[in-house]
Amino acid sequence: MARLPRYFAPSVPLHIILRGNDRKPIVADEDDLRFLRDTLSDAAKRHDLAIHAYVLMTNHLHLMATPLDAASAPKALQRFGRLYVQYFNRRYQRTGTLFEGRYRATAVQAETYLVRLMHYIELNPVRAGMVAQAGDYEWSSYRGNAMCFDDAVISAHDLYTQLGSQASRRCAAYTETFESLGLERNDAELARIRDCVNKGWAMGDAAFLTELADLSKRRTSIGRAGRPAKQFERVEKFESDPN
Repeated sequence: MARLPRYFAPSVPLHIILRGNDRKPIVADEDDLRFLRDTLSDAAKRHDLAIHAYVLMTNHLHLMATPLDAASAPKALQRFGRLYVQYFNRRYQRTGTLFEGRYRATAVQAETYLVRLMHYIELNPVRAGMVAQAGDYEWSSYRGNAMCFDDAVISAHDLYTQLGSQASRRCAAYTETFESLGLERNDAELARIRDCVNKGWAMGDAAFLTELADLSKRRTSIGRAGRPAKQFERVEKFESDPN
């Protein structure tokens, strides 16, 4: 079954996953992780893709990010992919692709799912058994969002900013929601998130899904089709972009 086209709309958050080809490692040590994070941050800022949460794993990475316009996410990811693959191939004297040909991007209704998905992303190392607590993992946004560490990668979403008037209050409130949601104990919610991102379904209420379908001229959930697209872009293999 062919994958649905991705859709990118201004100011609609995206849950993005980039996986290593055949799920092979994309990093070998902390130097790779550091270069990956710096390159990702630079590409996102250059193309106005605001990253709210991220995690860098051995063979994949997750982002929760909001594009300024329809081209922001494609251009940022294309630039990141090209530069990181060049670095990785040069360092390890290899050739060819590193990432899967298509990354996955799921549109998200901010009011209902953004914070949940930020938590989902930051809990990846815990679910993988790499650490006992999210704060123990250096290569994610959790320390910035919940522990007030400086993190040049992340840009606060308005919903995060509204958690408190001061950074300490925002971090405390974020930690409280992190614990109260108990996402790591909700198997049904985890399965739904995985299903949506793997199949390209959007996450939101009925009104959000209908509006998105109308804009993107594609299904946003099972059986939901839309009308002609407005301000959406289809994007092919992101490693090949020359810009």
